[in-house]
Amino acid sequence: MNSRVLVFLMLLMASRLGWAADPDSISNYHLGSGDTISIVVFDEKELSLEKVKLNDAGSISYPMLGELRVLGLTVSELQKRVADGLKGTYLVDPNVSVHIDQYRDIFVNGQVQKPGNYPYQPGLTVRKAVSIAGGFKDRANKDAVTVIHENQETAKPIKSELGALVEPGDTLTVEESFF
Repeated sequence: MNSRVLVFLMLLMASRLGWAADPDSISNYHLGSGDTISIVVFDEKELSLEKVKLNDAGSISYPMLGELRVLGLTVSELQKRVADGLKGTYLVDPNVSVHIDQYRDIFVNGQVQKPGNYPYQPGLTVRKAVSIAGGFKDRANKDAVTVIHENQETAKPIKSELGALVEPGDTLTVEESFF
């Protein structure tokens, strides 16, 4: 049996038995431009999409539903939107599963060996992000790392500890030491 089908069946069983109904266990990650997602509609291969990247507007093109704006939605909200859109007109009771294939990049600037953009990974800390960027330069001030969160209304840098979690789309800057 295909591993994707097996995972889907396990998720389906969990939701039917109430395991996945706990709101605390549902991800509150909000989709954004640059995320890559897959949408699986059980037993409807032509309605399933693999590795679709959200465009700059945070939209995707979906069969039979057209352009869907998914910017800011959680995975469960997108699952519901697709299922509701397909229900009745196209399918009686669609079983939809959405998962994130690749999160949007983070950006590491300043006194690191290789500044640039890097793929986000769940559980990523400031320390790990700096390591991915080649580590600190000799003149780096390890106590002066700032982060700008993509979802912030103001682009004001916030001082960050090395153990702080990084979010997709964040911009980290390692300042230069004056000593």
